[in-house]
Amino acid sequence: MEYQDVLQILRQFTAERGWEKYHNLKDLALSANLEASEVLEIFQWKDEQTPLTTEETAHLKEEIADTLIYLFYMTDKLGMDPYEEIAKKMKINQGRHWKEEN
Repeated sequence: MEYQDVLQILRQFTAERGWEKYHNLKDLALSANLEASEVLEIFQWKDEQTPLTTEETAHLKEEIADTLIYLFYMTDKLGMDPYEEIAKKMKINQGRHWKEEN
C-alpha cells in the first residue's frame, strides 16, 4: 500500500465520522504521544532479555499502527511527504552522528 492510499483511507474514515473538527495539530500531537506511551507500556517491568509473547507482539503492532495513524494525520495537515522529510532528516543525522568503532 502506498502513502497516498493510506491517506485516502484515513481521510475517508475521519469524514464518515465527522471528526475533522477534532483533527488540529495540537490534538493530533497529544494523541500520537498517548499512543506512543501505550507502545512503551508493553515493555514496562519487562526484562530486556525476555522476548515478547505472541499476544504482546500483536498488541505492540496495533499500538505502533495507532501512533503512525496520528502521525500520518499530522503529515496530511502539514501537506508534507513523510518519506521526503525522513530522507532530509537522515542526511542531517549522518553529519551529526559518527559510527561506533568495533
